[in-house]
Amino acid sequence: MPSPFTSRLLRISQAWLAHTPDAHAALAALAPEPLAGAVALRWAAALHLLALRGLQPWAALWPPAPQAGDVALQEAIGLAWRTQQPVLQDALSRPPQTNEVQRSLALLPGLMWASAATGLPLRLLELGASAGLNLWCDRYRYETAAWSWGDADAALCLQGDWRGPAPWLGAAPALRIHDRAGCDANPIDLAQPGQAQRLTSFIWPDQPDRLVRVSAAATVATACFAAQGRSLQAQAGAAFLAERLASTAPGVATVVMHSVVWQYLTPAEQHGITAAIEAAGARATPDAPLAWLRFEPPAADLPVELRCRLWPAGPGLDNGDGCDCPGDTLLALCHPHGAWVDWVHSEYLAVEPAPP
Repeated sequence: MPSPFTSRLLRISQAWLAHTPDAHAALAALAPEPLAGAVALRWAAALHLLALRGLQPWAALWPPAPQAGDVALQEAIGLAWRTQQPVLQDALSRPPQTNEVQRSLALLPGLMWASAATGLPLRLLELGASAGLNLWCDRYRYETAAWSWGDADAALCLQGDWRGPAPWLGAAPALRIHDRAGCDANPIDLAQPGQAQRLTSFIWPDQPDRLVRVSAAATVATACFAAQGRSLQAQAGAAFLAERLASTAPGVATVVMHSVVWQYLTPAEQHGITAAIEAAGARATPDAPLAWLRFEPPAADLPVELRCRLWPAGPGLDNGDGCDCPGDTLLALCHPHGAWVDWVHSEYLAVEPAPP
């Protein structure tokens, strides 16, 4: 995930921290495990936010401005710590919310697979939704060498390296989403002033393609939330699911979805979410099934896995990848930001076209 500017910024920050004990102590206190807590990414985003707000000298030193020297960057880092504490502390207090919309290149086929497996319209529930960009993945255009899908006039077209066969036979299937909702501990409401900048701050500033994508997706999501008349819930995942999974609608499949969220949750939160989903799964029926779609890294040094677990579990859904959870299927291995998707599931289910 090349970002030469961010890499250099973090190296310079590391050298600066070695001689700034108060800043070192403050950053060390943010998370017991700095890698899992993404402390470095919080720091990079906090500084990027100063540049996005047009503040000097940061706006003149951060891309797309011409490349600055190491000395100028180190001085800007020190100046930020001395003069911009309210902005830095507010930004550092929250885990990253990259909300990389390119991950929809895997999530959309995952939803299609769930739709194919159940044969029903979907009720979509997203955990850790950030600004909700991937919650509207069916509103974007997709173009790969293997398949294309979506409105040709969509405001955002996602392209990427698709490896393996497409997860459907013949023409791409229709996708019927009956309803959707999402939650986040600190949701980004794009309709509020300054929130689009907050979201953009988590994108590395020397990756213009990602910046263009997040801007286009934010425009789509803002319009869709306004038309729906609701916003994301500021709620923990377990509590959100306890409310949403308490009832089911016959003829609709519920899909719980999340992408690169699990590592930011405490073990207690992970247990609560798992318990809520498995309890709902035990109550699932063929006419009101449940799916758990996850785009999550199994370890820091491995590709992200796209998995889907279904209730009630049907025959042939486990593809023999070693998972001991009935009904759990490894669908794809993916680049963390969705630049490539290696679809590995060997069986594809036919999908009936949506009614006119």
